[in-house]
Amino acid sequence: MLSNKEKDLIKEIWERLTPVAAEIGADALLRMFASYPGTKTYFSHLDISPNSSHLLSHGKKIVLAIAEGAQDISQLTVTLAPLQTLHAYQLRVDPRNFKLLSHSMLVSLACYLGDEFTPVAHAAMDKYLSAFAAVLAEKYR
Repeated sequence: MLSNKEKDLIKEIWERLTPVAAEIGADALLRMFASYPGTKTYFSHLDISPNSSHLLSHGKKIVLAIAEGAQDISQLTVTLAPLQTLHAYQLRVDPRNFKLLSHSMLVSLACYLGDEFTPVAHAAMDKYLSAFAAVLAEKYR
């Protein structure tokens, strides 16, 4: 699915974004909530207004999980196993939302990285985030 060059590029991008994980993740969540309002239902118990501590905290968790998965993409299923179980059995998140978040994350990355988010980087990241979303949804099958 991903070449070694693409894997290295993805890993490099996420390593660079780790210091701003909360901001990137919160931006992606806000974009998802604005574009797909139904996704807010899973966050009704939290303050998800812009710059809220809940939004920043959850955004950071998301980006750090994506970054952790990027460290060894070949082990993505193993790395994400605890999150698969949490989202499928405890939180009961609609698995379609993972794909919606991956699209929102791509937009956030493009805005944050600007010209550094080249077509090659975009294509590689799209493949990776699609795989990430698919792995999270595996427990639903």
